[in-house]
Amino acid sequence: MLRSLKELKVQLIHQPDEDGLMIADHLERIGCTCELTWPLPEHVSKSADVVLLSIEISHRTNILKLLSSIKNYSSTVIIITSYENSETLQLILDCNAFAVIGKPISAFGFLANLTVARNVWLDREKLKDKFYKLEKEFFASVRVSKAKEILMSQTGINESEAYKKIRKQAMSKRITTVDIASAIINAHELLSPNDSLEKKSD
Repeated sequence: MLRSLKELKVQLIHQPDEDGLMIADHLERIGCTCELTWPLPEHVSKSADVVLLSIEISHRTNILKLLSSIKNYSSTVIIITSYENSETLQLILDCNAFAVIGKPISAFGFLANLTVARNVWLDREKLKDKFYKLEKEFFASVRVSKAKEILMSQTGINESEAYKKIRKQAMSKRITTVDIASAIINAHELLSPNDSLEKKSD
């Protein structure tokens, strides 16, 4: 983990004052690539792995607008603040920050905050990937089950035979069972309204 910190691209959004320059220097000594940005930009750098952002309550609207430019939380956000009142804490929560660094800035604890924040972010990304995979598998299962029900109701075959038909078609066309299931469902939905109209006319 510590070795991977040296490859991080960090966007430091902070005034180029004593604290800002100290943080930039510390990041460079760790081995990170640091981009010091000020004033508050409209967008976060697309290449930023980590965004270190100094916040002020008076800039709340612009801060939240800035962080909304991070697509799918692709950067680890760490907040820098000199206040700890209720408004500031709410803003930190709204920023979806992974860590908070208080002022005055101290070298002690800085590396720990960066390491823990990045590690939590990486763990969340793994969970997100796992969730998307499970969601995709669930969607596939639902589609195939629905397609089997359609085949069973229309042809009188059992569930096992319905699945075999779907699988056989998928193999012959070299596509997934979900694609075949979707085709069956779409065809059924397309024909269903016509069936209803015919029944009404009878």
